[in-house]
Amino acid sequence: MSSPSSRLLALLSLLQSRRDWPGEVLADRLGVSARTVRRDVDRLRDLGYPVRATKGPDGGYRLTDGSRMPPLLLDDEQVVALSLALQTARTGVDGIDEAALRALTTLRQVMPQRLRAASDALAVTAVPRDRRRVGVDQDVLLAVGAAVRARATLRFDYDGGSHRVLGEGDRAFRAPRRVEPHHLVTWGGRWYLVAYDLDREDWRTFRVDRMTPRTPTGRRVAPRDVPGGDLAAFVAERLGGRPDLPCRGEAVLDMAAADVTRWAGRDALVEAVGVDRARLVTRAWSWDGLAATLGMFGVAFEVVGPPELVAATRRLAARHAAATTGHPDPREIPPT
Repeated sequence: MSSPSSRLLALLSLLQSRRDWPGEVLADRLGVSARTVRRDVDRLRDLGYPVRATKGPDGGYRLTDGSRMPPLLLDDEQVVALSLALQTARTGVDGIDEAALRALTTLRQVMPQRLRAASDALAVTAVPRDRRRVGVDQDVLLAVGAAVRARATLRFDYDGGSHRVLGEGDRAFRAPRRVEPHHLVTWGGRWYLVAYDLDREDWRTFRVDRMTPRTPTGRRVAPRDVPGGDLAAFVAERLGGRPDLPCRGEAVLDMAAADVTRWAGRDALVEAVGVDRARLVTRAWSWDGLAATLGMFGVAFEVVGPPELVAATRRLAARHAAATTGHPDPREIPPT
């Protein structure tokens, strides 16, 4: 019979592998009784894992989202990947880079020797690609991001641009900006808020490093459409881009937005669409070159468009397959 500790790790691994587990199936996989499974589930709950009992003919268990971070269980590939990601963390958010180094030290201390050796073999020094990158306060970024997700009106003091002045004489003061936040994006190494300015009745972009949010946020509002319906085109027009590059495409990558920003070009627009997913809109001289850029990130991605980029991605995949299998003949693949 396995020890309670190893059985607990095995139970946690099973719960992480799929959404729902019938209690009898868990008991059978672990080689214990249903009563022992219930006791082990209670132990996981004591450690902070939010395991919920599910109803149904068989009954079962589900690992759900919790309110605090419990101990993590990672496989070998995840440990090495996390170590590499922490080494190359350059987000432009104040405090995050230092926190990444502390997290890497903590992770390395608990690594088995074989994984520590693998991690050390991948030791890298990340060189910032943009010397003009401006740091952003982490709390400000979180507050602005929360307002975007909630679609709640946001008030903030802004260091730059024109301001409304209220009052007269010694009692005059600058009124805070009032906006309906739309998207939080990065462009050229800086974080920007795309929002509808309620006082100016027009769309604006605001540098997040110049914002000081006021609390609480206001009422929730229905989302508006960005002028032209294209966020990337709107940001490029307001902030300046490379219209001379003829091929412009969009994809969604399985990578955190901050990580995509580090490797994307200065004129690329990056938008978070999930914890570890980001929307990337960028340009290149050719469609095949743009497809190759997407593959550069080394993660799964989905091409949104246009059709020329979809076709180029398929051509590139065929060329890569031909390079390793010999079929089909690369000469039969039409050029761009």
